[in-house]
Amino acid sequence: METQPALPTVLIVDDSPESIDVLRSVLGSEYRLRVAINGSRALEITESLSPDVILLDVMMPEMDGYETCRRLKLNANTASVPVIFVTTLSETDSQLKGLELGAVDYITKPYTASLVRSRVKTHVSLHRHNLALKGLVEQRTRELTETRLEIIRRLGRAAEYRDNETGMHIMRMSHMTRLLALGHGLSEGHAELLFQASPMHDVGKIGIPDQILLKPGKLSPEEWEIIKSHTTIGAEIIGDHGSELLVMARMVALRHHERWDGGGYPGGLKKTDIPVEARIVALTDVFDALLSVRPYKAAWTLDDALKYIFSQRAQHFDPDLVDSFVQVLPECLKVREAYRDD
Repeated sequence: METQPALPTVLIVDDSPESIDVLRSVLGSEYRLRVAINGSRALEITESLSPDVILLDVMMPEMDGYETCRRLKLNANTASVPVIFVTTLSETDSQLKGLELGAVDYITKPYTASLVRSRVKTHVSLHRHNLALKGLVEQRTRELTETRLEIIRRLGRAAEYRDNETGMHIMRMSHMTRLLALGHGLSEGHAELLFQASPMHDVGKIGIPDQILLKPGKLSPEEWEIIKSHTTIGAEIIGDHGSELLVMARMVALRHHERWDGGGYPGGLKKTDIPVEARIVALTDVFDALLSVRPYKAAWTLDDALKYIFSQRAQHFDPDLVDSFVQVLPECLKVREAYRDD
């Protein structure tokens, strides 16, 4: 059986029973009607019900229509609901005040039935059309964001395939990065942005020759300088872009090999001069790399990897981040299990 569309909801806000009865008879069966006899109750109903339109009386005790409208428009959850003032006032200044507060229209008492029906129908239609457009924009935005993130992840994995044929390191370290960021006190939004940006940290490996990147033996000083250049190459690949995500990705690519004691590269930055996002990625990247097989090394045991992390507290790594890492370690180990190389 085909589902019938729900009737539009109209909230009538008026302290006069006679006025409410007239509006009920005028709008009747075409709408789902709700009633509030004061401004406070109108705010509560609108917050929970989100009507298609509000018919709001101006002259009410305690909280008049103007104040009710002002509060509705200040609340992000109710601001988009169209308000039509109903009043016996006909002065231009009174109507202007309502419109300045965010009302979309005025209806004066005594009511003309056809006019009430026409204006309510118009604003209900506009409201539903705006909601549909908003939903479409949100859907398209989600699709674009998901596409952009997928491109970033795949480019990051393309670089990772150079020396890790499964590419799972990118998945593990990005999830661990998010966990550590949250454990260290970064906001949900900040941690999510870093989670999205961190897969690009080693994209500069694309510019490193295979005979150096995949060399199983010790690197010469000249070869080591070439390896180190993957940070600046990565920053150049990502480029200068206004996107918040790409700005962070570029910074992480450039700075994730800086060390707390200043012995890192490419800038030799120290301590909190290193952006916290790069400090987080530095720890999660090394931790997962130690536990992973590489052309130049076997996988370390968990105990050995943890001993190294602790030994590098206040040398390679931010000491406070090491403490935070201990707290999120159980969740990080679950990530490693979920994204195993095999």
